[in-house]
Amino acid sequence: MPERLFVREISSRLYTLKEELRRLRSGPRVYKTRDFKWTGGPQHWNKNVVDPALGICQSLYVHIEEFAPGAHSKKHGHQNEAMFYVLDGRGHEVHDGQRYDWEAGDVVIVHDGCVHQHFNDDPGRPARALVIKTKPLFMFLHLLFQDTVEPNPEEPSPTGRGYEPRD
Repeated sequence: MPERLFVREISSRLYTLKEELRRLRSGPRVYKTRDFKWTGGPQHWNKNVVDPALGICQSLYVHIEEFAPGAHSKKHGHQNEAMFYVLDGRGHEVHDGQRYDWEAGDVVIVHDGCVHQHFNDDPGRPARALVIKTKPLFMFLHLLFQDTVEPNPEEPSPTGRGYEPRD
């Protein structure tokens, strides 16, 4: 597994806020998500689109999640909050044992320290969400709690055999 970078180092013999602002403003303002690769599978995929390792910004971590038909994610928890904007599909979450249903257009909030899992309830169609987290800021503040309770499934969902995420 490649090394992960949660907070990009800012260092220079001549470092100034103006220098960093100039660096940020000289970069692109539009990023094509089709240029980023999917990871994961066979039920749940992830595509990082804003990450400190990319040098885009320091305090946000943004990714797209896609769930095969009838699929689910690992059961896990993390200290940072997360906001899911459901782009398409329908499903539910289980947060600390409580079920919450969602569909396209909904916003799902995962609160600090919540043990949760995501489910696509449609056996015939995928689901997709844009996820925004302040994870890098929490890592910088040394609020490091994150753990997997149940891993991602290694087998496809019964109705998602052969499914690949959409670009």
